[in-house]
Formats: sequence, structure tokens, C-alpha cells
Amino acid sequence: MHKRNISIYIILFLFIVASVTLMSCDDDSIDTKEDSLIQVQPQESKFYAHKGLAKYEPEIELHFVRETGQGLNELINHLPGETLEKNRWTELYKQMLGINIIYDWKAEGDVFSRKLGSVITSGNIPDVVWVNDQQLRQLYRAGLIEDLTAVYEEYATSFTKEVYTMEGSRLIESATIDGKMMGIPQIDSTIEKAQYIWIRTDWLEYLELAEPKTMNDLIEISKAFTFEDPDQNNIDDTLGLAITKHLWDPVMGITNFMAGFDAYPGIWIENEYGELVNGGVQEEVKEALSVLQNMYKAGILDDEFFLKDGNKVKKQIAAGKIGILYGEQWGSFVAGVSREQNPDAQWKPLPIVSVTGKEVKVPLKYNSNSYLVVKKGTTHPEAIMKMINLYLEKNWGETSEYELFYSTPYPVWQLSPINPYPASKNLDAFRQLEAVRASGNFAELEQEAKSIYENIIHYFTENNEAGWGWEKTYGVNGAFSILEQYIKNDSLLYDRFYGPPTTTMVEMKTILDNYIHDSYVEFILGRSMNEFDLFVEKWKEMGGREMTEEVNEWYQNQSENTVQVNQ
Repeated sequence: MHKRNISIYIILFLFIVASVTLMSCDDDSIDTKEDSLIQVQPQESKFYAHKGLAKYEPEIELHFVRETGQGLNELINHLPGETLEKNRWTELYKQMLGINIIYDWKAEGDVFSRKLGSVITSGNIPDVVWVNDQQLRQLYRAGLIEDLTAVYEEYATSFTKEVYTMEGSRLIESATIDGKMMGIPQIDSTIEKAQYIWIRTDWLEYLELAEPKTMNDLIEISKAFTFEDPDQNNIDDTLGLAITKHLWDPVMGITNFMAGFDAYPGIWIENEYGELVNGGVQEEVKEALSVLQNMYKAGILDDEFFLKDGNKVKKQIAAGKIGILYGEQWGSFVAGVSREQNPDAQWKPLPIVSVTGKEVKVPLKYNSNSYLVVKKGTTHPEAIMKMINLYLEKNWGETSEYELFYSTPYPVWQLSPINPYPASKNLDAFRQLEAVRASGNFAELEQEAKSIYENIIHYFTENNEAGWGWEKTYGVNGAFSILEQYIKNDSLLYDRFYGPPTTTMVEMKTILDNYIHDSYVEFILGRSMNEFDLFVEKWKEMGGREMTEEVNEWYQNQSENTVQVNQ
């Protein structure tokens, strides 16, 4: 065992010892909370006197549609007595607000997206529905949705408004059309989208390989994981880097692999002339795609990646067939499925790497691309605002019950049809943990940090596997410790465009994005890299040129406004 690892274990041992007193005083069994459907008990608090939390009497119905999938199904299987239609969240909304949640229909993945698209086109939407920014503007132009400006101003609690403006006014602005707030944007943290390399360290140790410092290191490790039998079963059945057919997936995607080549698809970056350019069509992309193409030809990538979504690749990870993935902080829970069949599987998050070995810029998107809209004529358009208020309050407010309504440690927050959150909540929790790890006063932890801490402790003291992923994310050397490095080293590259969609974006962004994505897949599969310039030119002709002009017009206005403010 390396000396460095010994020191880590000593720190963790002290972490455990310091917690014994707290655990003995607060040892509520997580499992007992899931034996049957939770019976919600309304609480008395002056907080609930706000009109944004007033109960409907008589009760009302609020109709939604719902995307389902394997992850949601697995969650419900862990919660005896609960279903998607009747669970702790639907009961809370009913008992506290007098709102009965009704799902008009449910579907999985692509089927849901196609059906939702048809519903939006027909205008026959439910009372409340999630839409993307193009759909938001489509429904607005058709006059099919409510103006929520007054709803937000009158019914959002002060805590809700604080949460929605944590990253400035950009979030609300993105939902504002002609001066009217036409949707409630999904809060989408910017900084917590930072990604890491998740790598199987037990395979590294067996093959006597060092952690990657450069892209070449990473590629060589991926090659070794593919061809040198890291699982020691004498069968050619392993792969290095995991990628899915959805190249931009936040876990198992290629966005941050490409960042290692200074290629930044998905965001707008500033060029040497101070203009914004689309990161997905720059010359650096060509080098990144060329390397991926060579990896595919060499058999280092799954030869059927373009047919497999995240769930299928996750099954490969669970079977112990993959050793590297790029992903956000929750990638620990994806990597952790490998431990179900092999408890000795070990993973570690690492900073993303570059071709040169120098500090790499980690790309971050600003824009929210999902909005709750309310159907025109809905009797109680403010009902969705009340649900948002209650959701935020019960998870992070003064009467929060985080371990009952957010993490048990199962992600029960997914049972709610809406799920806003404080944008920096996870990083804040990590910083609390760091502070108390230094002070030893764990009683100071707030509910979310306390819950995470207890999950980690249960893992170390009781071998509760549910805490493994939490430790890999929030532990001493977890993902958030790397994010702190990114922040300290000024390694975060923020999307420079954060305005509402431009005219061309509304009409063509989805088509242009799909064109880039599908062209990337073609190049990885073997399309001649000599055609890269043709790909870029076609993107411009399809609307990319106009979109770039509009983005720079917006950018120029932002610069002028900044100058005026500073004057």
C-alpha cells in the first residue's frame, strides 16, 4: 500500500472516530422509513402562513405527464408501498397544499420525447408540462400558455426567490419573452456540471499503471484496459473508455474528453478577436474526433456504442466490462454499480487531462433548457408555484426533512414531478464537511451535509454499500475536492452565451445540434477527416452563420451595457 493511501485511511479513521458520539445520539434507521408508504404529518410553522403555501379547500387536481425509465423503476422497487402515483411526495402535496397529482400518461425515453412533441404540436398539453426552450417559444407564439409573471412575484416565497437567483438573473431571463415570464425554469447548476475522469484503480494496480496525467496516458490506459485482461478472466471482454450513443451525456459522454484537445462542443467561446464562436465547429474538434476515430478502429471503443444508451452502457459497467468514464460528480453512483457483482471493484475520480499535460479548461454550460409551463386557462396557475415552494422548503428550508423527502439514501426526490434545488447545494455540503473534518464538530452540519456524512459513516462502520458513492463524491479525495482544485486554478470555462434563444436558435438549434452530433458519430465510425471542413461549411449554411451573428449581436449589447454600468 502506498504511503499516500495510508495517510488517507488515517484521516478517514479519525473521521469515523469523531462521529461515534453523534451517531449514537442520532441512529434513526434508514430502512424503517421505507417499510411502508410514508404518512406525512403537517407541521405548524409561521413559514406556512405565506400565500404561496396556502392549502386548497376543497382539493384540486393538477395534471402532468411523466417520463419514466429504468432508474425510476428501480427506485420504486426499493420503496415498498409506494408507486409513482401514490408516494411520499404526492401525499405531501395533497396533505399540505390540497393538490392531487394526476399523470395523464407516462412513457420512457425516446417514446416520451416523441409523444410530448406531438402533444405540443397539437396544443393538447396537460395543466403543467416540462418543455425545452424552443417548445416554450412555440407554445407562447401559439398563445397556449399562461403568463406567470404575477404568479412568481406574488406566490414565490422569499426562500424560493433566493434559490432562483443564486446564479444571478440569467435563469429568470431565459424564461422571459417580451418582458413576460412564460415559464418556470428548471434550476440547473452551472459549476456543479464540472466533470471528472472516473477510473478503476484496481485495474490500474493490477496492470501496474500510473494515473493519467495527459491524454496520451489516458488513451494508453484505455488500450491496456481493453487488451491486457484487467479482470483476469482470460477472456477478451473488457473495454477502457465508455461512451454512449448520446455523445453529450453528463456521464459516459465525450464532452470533457474533447476538452482535453481544447475542443468545446456545446458552448460558445470567445476567439482571439473577442467574438463568440460555436465550440463545436472549431479546428480543435477535428483533432479530438480523429483520436476517437483511431480508438474506434483499434477496438478500444465499443464497436456498437452508437446503438447503446446510458442504461445499456451502465449494464456493461455493472458486469465489470468498462474501466474509464467521464462524468459529473454523480458519476460515482454509475461507477459503483460494478461493485454489485464485484465488491472489490474500486474507482477514483481524477481531474480531466489535456494533450500537453497542462491545466485543462473544464467546459460549463449556463443555460437552463427546461421549463415548467402552465396551460392557458388553467384554473389555478399558481398551484405549480406552491409545489415549488413546498419542495424547496421540505428539502432545504427551515422545516426540512431531507432524509425523508430527498435522500434516504435512495433518491426519493425523483418521486416528485418537479425538483428545483439550490444551485450550489452539493458544493456547499462538501465545504461544510471539509470544515467539520478540520474542526471535529460534526454537530454543526446542516441537514443535507449531515445526511451525506451519515451515509459515508455507515459505509465505513457498517459496510453499508449505499454510502460508497457518497464517499467517492464528498470524501477527502472525492469529486468535489477536485472541483475545489478547478476553482482555485481558474480552470472552469463558462459558456459565454447565456441569453434567451435567438430567432435562428428557436427555428434551427435542435436541427443544428443534431447535425453536429450525428456528424461526430459518423467521423468516429470512420468518415474521412478530410470532410471536416465540408461539415463545418454545411453547418454554417444550415443556419449556423446566422445564429453566430445573432449571438454576437447579443454579446455586443452585453458589453455595451457593462460599460454603461461601470461608467
